[in-house]
Amino acid sequence: MDLVAALSFLFFGFTILFSLFSFLIYVLRLKPWCNCDVCKTYLSSSWTKDFANLCDWYTHLLRKSKTGTIHVHVLGNIITANPENVEHMLKTKFENYPKGKPFSALLGDLLGRGIFNVDGNHWKFQRKMASLELGSVSIRMHAFDLIMSEIRSRLLPLLSSVADEQRVLDLQDVFRRFSFDNICKFSFGLDPGCLELSLPACKFAAAFDTASKLSAERALAPSPIVWKIKRLLSIGSEKELKEAIKKVNELAEGVINERRKAGFSKNNDLLSRFMTSITDEKYLRDIVVSFLLAGRDTVASGLTSFFWLLSQRPEVESAIRAETEKVMGLNQDLPSFQEMREMHCLNAAVHESLRLYPPVQFDSKFSQEDDILPDGTFVPKGTRVTYHQYAMGRMEQIWGPDCLEFKPERWLKNAVFVPANPFKYTVFHAGVRICLGKEMALVEMKAVALAIIRGFNTRVVDPNQVPRFSPGLTATVRGGLPVVIQEREA
Repeated sequence: MDLVAALSFLFFGFTILFSLFSFLIYVLRLKPWCNCDVCKTYLSSSWTKDFANLCDWYTHLLRKSKTGTIHVHVLGNIITANPENVEHMLKTKFENYPKGKPFSALLGDLLGRGIFNVDGNHWKFQRKMASLELGSVSIRMHAFDLIMSEIRSRLLPLLSSVADEQRVLDLQDVFRRFSFDNICKFSFGLDPGCLELSLPACKFAAAFDTASKLSAERALAPSPIVWKIKRLLSIGSEKELKEAIKKVNELAEGVINERRKAGFSKNNDLLSRFMTSITDEKYLRDIVVSFLLAGRDTVASGLTSFFWLLSQRPEVESAIRAETEKVMGLNQDLPSFQEMREMHCLNAAVHESLRLYPPVQFDSKFSQEDDILPDGTFVPKGTRVTYHQYAMGRMEQIWGPDCLEFKPERWLKNAVFVPANPFKYTVFHAGVRICLGKEMALVEMKAVALAIIRGFNTRVVDPNQVPRFSPGLTATVRGGLPVVIQEREA
């Protein structure tokens, strides 16, 4: 009994000491002696009285700033929405602004040495390989065929069944299931069947969601020391994260082993293509899970905001339908790759929705050396510098006085789509790290949007719903997007 009592005393003593230590780190991290208005508002969370999301408050601050740059001292973060600063970070001084070790540590357990979590030689190697693979005509056509197959065999039958039953459907959940099926087929050659009519629970998708969410929430800890100690002791959220990543690893490793046994030289999925030049199973796992992250949540997020915005402007939906009839005639089948390229109005609407609601709302780098941004902001060595895509889409000096309006026509010149400067439209990043999957993501979004717009009338249950975002690596709307679907008459 004495031994048990002693162990209990030691355990509770350690718990108290750890709590006090965490609180001390929290206090030091927040630097309570900073009395500037921005820091006081952040610390007190008083911004929540006027703004639904943190990104909206940051946008408000950046719009008021003469340089389009602000300092949040308590976070040690410089945040900018200035295109010249973005070009400086992502192109001119690219080598001085890597992801950095603090960022890589947050996602290291989930993404490992994957392309989105590394710098230097690991990044260059994967970037070169991914560029060769994703840039090939054959892989793009393979991706297009997978998308169309998922639309034809699962998405359309599901929407028809829901329309017949006249029940409310969470469109965000549908898009997440669709994109997860699709990216798993493309990355692993695996079909999880998340979008089958019964909308089954998908353990792999759930584990992946949990791992992504908890990895992102590490950034909310007052200090990295806190979550690192929790990981060491395997307690709380870190224990849950460890279990979720274990499930992700089991599936990924199982698929890799099956590919090794069955042969991979004739398969088109991304894993098989990478296996021709990589033998390290752990490295393969990291690479493919990174692509899984990029291809799943971003597309689903983009489609969710697209249909919410479309519900605000039904005349845009009518214009897209008119365009499809002009390009495709009365053909009721899905469009070809070439036909979609001719749909400038659809392309403009998708780009405009991504401008206002980018799936990745901000991206951070860490300065390796002292630097000065083009707007005159001094950046000390080791400082986190964030460019805020969400805010950039709402800056008058970039997009004009109507920047808050959903206006696809801003992308059209003589009815032809005209792309924007990537350093002011940073949805797909820009410069050396510009997204290699950009075209594939756009094709997937446009194909899904077109299939729904042509075949169904979609009504958002609460037209006054304002998107509120959950913490995570991508913009996920709390409560989803409840809609009522009605099949259109042929």
